Amino acid sequence: SLAMGGGLGCSPPWLRAPPPVSPPHPRELPGLAQAGVMRMLFLEQPLPQAAVTLWVKKEHSKEQAESQEVLLALRLWHPHTLPGGLPGVALHPNFRQNLRVALLGGGKAWSDDTSQLGPDKHARDVPALDKYAEERWEVILHFMVGSPSAAVSQDLAQLLIQAGLMKSEGGEAPCITSAGFQFLLLDTPAQLWYFVLQYLRGAEARGMDLVEILSFLFQLSFSTLGKDYSVEGMSESLLTFLQHLREFGLVFQRKRKSRRFYPTRLAIALASGTSGTNYRIYAYTDSELQIALIALFSELLYRFPNLVVAQVTRDSVQAAIANGITADQIIHFLRTRAHPVMAKQTPVLPPTITDQIRLWELERDRLRFSEGVLYNQFLSQVDFEVLRDHARALGVLVFENPGRRLMVVTPGGHPDVKRFWKRQKHSA
Repeated sequence: SLAMGGGLGCSPPWLRAPPPVSPPHPRELPGLAQAGVMRMLFLEQPLPQAAVTLWVKKEHSKEQAESQEVLLALRLWHPHTLPGGLPGVALHPNFRQNLRVALLGGGKAWSDDTSQLGPDKHARDVPALDKYAEERWEVILHFMVGSPSAAVSQDLAQLLIQAGLMKSEGGEAPCITSAGFQFLLLDTPAQLWYFVLQYLRGAEARGMDLVEILSFLFQLSFSTLGKDYSVEGMSESLLTFLQHLREFGLVFQRKRKSRRFYPTRLAIALASGTSGTNYRIYAYTDSELQIALIALFSELLYRFPNLVVAQVTRDSVQAAIANGITADQIIHFLRTRAHPVMAKQTPVLPPTITDQIRLWELERDRLRFSEGVLYNQFLSQVDFEVLRDHARALGVLVFENPGRRLMVVTPGGHPDVKRFWKRQKHSA
């Protein structure tokens, strides 16, 4: 029988097995990669590849190559050509600078000292902040379903349209789309993440500094619920972002010109990645067949005598769908094999889980993947446009971003584009 967690990351009450130890985070750098970063932390010039190879013994050359591939893929290391044509590598300058600050101190501290402002006569405690955040977020949801009592700013309404959650035709009032209805089925943390991601995608088009916005969101993850923070030193772009967070219910600011603000639980949960649903499966079985069936659409985490713990993820569900399994078949499998305690519930499976599995299926249908070759690091806008226009004329241009001077061409068109670029540089 199967049991699925639907609470705040807790195991079902009838689970008696000891809690397993969490595995290392998959995105942690390998030990050799960490050592490579630290060795190059204070080097201002590229290092010859031959010197990097000498860091380890020959019997560990494979591990060294794998670690270097990880660093290059994450763009923490950049390949360089040294004088004489020798290959070399260097630590990314931005990463190097910020890691130095993190290890040695420095940088600009977040202005969280509000003592010079005096006591806040209109201070908000935690229950009041929770109520405010809930009310603000519900206003957005009510506006989406067309409630006449809900009103939002023009900026927020436009953002809902740009995100595809609402549409407006012929100057009429915005109305909800099918994607908007799917959005309403998500739990609040998932809704917030989706909404903020859509906001970030259009931040630069609104003239805002994306790096500054992301930094501020990360800073919120270290804030204390119920504590006030100063707006001193914030740029105009960040102050605008603060007003949008205020309307979303992520921060409380009594007036637009107030010199202090209070992060709400929504902001802290968003930045720390807290979610409200546990997508784990607890299968009480020793059957190899049953375990293999579960592994078709989930990731196996732990195995004990008479118990297997797995997790349903976006990747595992979409991998199953790619193999011909549908979302309804996954949900039917879970329902028909539910633990007797879960079978007494109505519904048997938490709605957030079944809805999310279906949304992952729909999400895969909307995406199309194309292989390509990336061209970037153009010295001028003219160089970029010449090569882009040539690739477009050949019909091999897959993607372009003029603002960042990068483009992607098809693998088949890469040789022709490369030859044209070499001729262009030679003639110049």
